[in-house]
Amino acid sequence: MGRSRVLLAALASLSLALGAAGSAQAGAGEGDGPAGSAEADGGGRPGVGLPPVVSHVPTQEKVVFITIDDGWNHDPEAARILLEKRVPASLFLLPGATAYDTEYFTALTGQGRVTVENHTVNHPDLTALDATGKDAEVCGAGEQLEAAFGRQPKLLRPPYGVLNDDVRLAAKACGVKAVITWTHDFTTWSGTPATPQLKSGDIVLLHFTPTLAADLRRALDAAKAAGLKPAALMPHLKAAGLV
Repeated sequence: MGRSRVLLAALASLSLALGAAGSAQAGAGEGDGPAGSAEADGGGRPGVGLPPVVSHVPTQEKVVFITIDDGWNHDPEAARILLEKRVPASLFLLPGATAYDTEYFTALTGQGRVTVENHTVNHPDLTALDATGKDAEVCGAGEQLEAAFGRQPKLLRPPYGVLNDDVRLAAKACGVKAVITWTHDFTTWSGTPATPQLKSGDIVLLHFTPTLAADLRRALDAAKAAGLKPAALMPHLKAAGLV
């Protein structure tokens, strides 16, 4: 199964390269900008047929999107906030971080407002891997998360936000519909970051760290101050024509 996905990605890569060369020849000398155009993806590179890269969702609705990465720290207070405040959120999880306490996450997904998405198996820089490695990380994580939660993830967050067209090709071969980065990181690392003014369509990045509950409160307060409400990500990606 993995070999066929790698072959699909390789063929798609060749097709993409040939198409780019043809477009460059056709556009040479026109003097009206680069040949081809980037997808409407909030910062993604050009690539016909590839999953869009989304750091901000174009929308007129007063909404913001909460996303939480990794999954190693299972803070009951953060879970309580998500459940009691009925916060829609996308959890980009590592399978190993969920395996020792899957019930923590099934409790969050059970009410239908929280979804589990793909963050690879081992959190590598995907651009540094060959096609087989990309397949193992992206498809492997998707398969493990589907087995644990009964749903195949359709969104990928590449570790560190690092990606290129080869990563997008691998993601496509693994059934990914969009590659999600972020607009603002609210995670407390060495110190509490400055709180930005959120705008409609912004994607908020958080992590399952010991400070998640405080970081989540800060993000929700920032959304409220901007007149925004957390919303489910996938329906708005569809409404924007991105997936």
